[in-house]
Parts: sequence; C-alpha cells; structure tokens
Amino acid sequence: MYSRRDFGKIALAAVPAVRVLAAGIDSKFNGVLIGAQTYSFRDRPLEGAIDAMQKIGIGSCELYMGHVEPKMPREELKQWRLSTPMDYFADIRRKFDTAGIRIFAYTLNFQNSFSDEEIDRGFQMTKALGTDLITTSTTLTCAKRVAPFAEKYKIRVALHGHDKKEDPNEFATPESFAQGMAMSSNFYVNLDIGHFTAANYDAVDYIKQHHEKILCLHLKDRRKNHGLNLPFGEGETPIRPVLQLLKETRWDIPADIEYEYGKPGLDTVVEVAKCFQYCKDALA
Repeated sequence: MYSRRDFGKIALAAVPAVRVLAAGIDSKFNGVLIGAQTYSFRDRPLEGAIDAMQKIGIGSCELYMGHVEPKMPREELKQWRLSTPMDYFADIRRKFDTAGIRIFAYTLNFQNSFSDEEIDRGFQMTKALGTDLITTSTTLTCAKRVAPFAEKYKIRVALHGHDKKEDPNEFATPESFAQGMAMSSNFYVNLDIGHFTAANYDAVDYIKQHHEKILCLHLKDRRKNHGLNLPFGEGETPIRPVLQLLKETRWDIPADIEYEYGKPGLDTVVEVAKCFQYCKDALA
C-alpha cells in the first residue's frame, strides 16, 4: 500500500512521458486544459517555478505577481512599477516560451493603495507578458477604478473570489460577481471553486449558469463553512464533477491548480504533481 509521499514520487516519476508539442507542453486532457497558478510555487523564484512546471508537465499558467515583482517597501515598489522597462516583462515571457509554457494570464492583485499610474502600468506589463488577460483578487471599490483601464487597453479582467462573504466589498458571492461584471464588458470571473465551496455555494451549478463569463478556474480542495485547505480528494470541493462537466460540455475554461494545503516539510513539486495526477485521473 502506497503512502501519499510514495504516490507523489510515482506521479513525478511519470513526468517524462508528458506530451510535448511543437508549440510547447500539452497539458490538455480530454479537452480540458489543466494549468497552474504559479502562486503554487511561491516557495521558489521564477526560474524554479518554471522548472517545476516543466518537470510536472504543466503547459499553461497564471503568472503570479510575486514571481514578477521584487519584494520591497510600498513606495519603492510603486517606483519600480512606474519605471521598470517593458523589456523586463518581455524577457520573462521569453523564458516561458523557451520552456514551452504559455502565460495564460497575469495575476495582478489591484489594491486600493494603487495609484492610477500603477493601474495603468499593470495593463502595459500584461501586454508585454504576451497575454490579454489579468486575473485579480481585488475589491469592488478598487474594481471600479480598474474598469476604465480594461476598456482603454482592451484587456479582459477576471475577478477572483474568496470566501469572505460577510464583507460586502469582497468578491465572494454570486451577487458580488454580478456587481463586478456590471462595471465593464471586459470584466469576467476567475472562479476559485475551493473558496466558493468554503462559502457554501455550489460551484457546479454556478459554472452551468455562468460559463460564458468564466475565463478560468482555480482548483483547490476545501471544506464548507470556511473549512481548511486539504489535499485533493479529501475536502468537499467538487473538483472531479467540475472537471467532468468541462469534459462533457467542451467549454473552453482552463482549470488551474492552486496549491495551498502545504505544511512544513512537504515538497511543493511532489504535492502539485499529485494534484495534477488527480485531475488527469478525473478526466480519464
């Protein structure tokens, strides 16, 4: 009988068999694209995250801002955003191109502290990274400020939700997503089915009703009633039913693994590989 660690090693050992096409790594299974939120690899720098995705066989990602921006005090970071040449971001894109991994979206979490100039530069960065999609954890008040820039640059913005439904300024409820999308025709949903479940909503039903406005999913497993993050298959999030729904309907909605259940001592690459294998098995 295998332990979870043994299973992870087995999953990782199978990585060399991953299909690599001329355009890059192919991580689409039965019509469903399985990618990763690079926040999953927040324990390592950009190059380490790219290497991890190559080893696992993940060919598409949402690029987390923490892998792009340096860690520095607020005012220094503001100046960095306003002054860094676009070549810096284009070079990051080339690293992913070389690795055979597509940057599907740039994850830029707009905060109320952002100046209009920083918001504007964020859209320029996104274009330089080679994508026309931003995924963002933000607030309704901040989203109102972002909307004109989405229109200006013709870039889609997918609003990411959490389970803080008691806060009317957070994206967490179906109603809050509706409010956000009403602000701009370029606003969509980045549905985190783990957080949605933890807030006691039905992810399968929401996807059925709003699939045309959902640009990507985050996959994690949580329990209801604001429950903990758990290894895939141990929580109450309907990961398998959601993936089966995408397989059956052929809706073009990438499903990105967001690894958050980790504890000290766990190997991130092994754990994400287990999540990846779970998704492949669900789509078999």
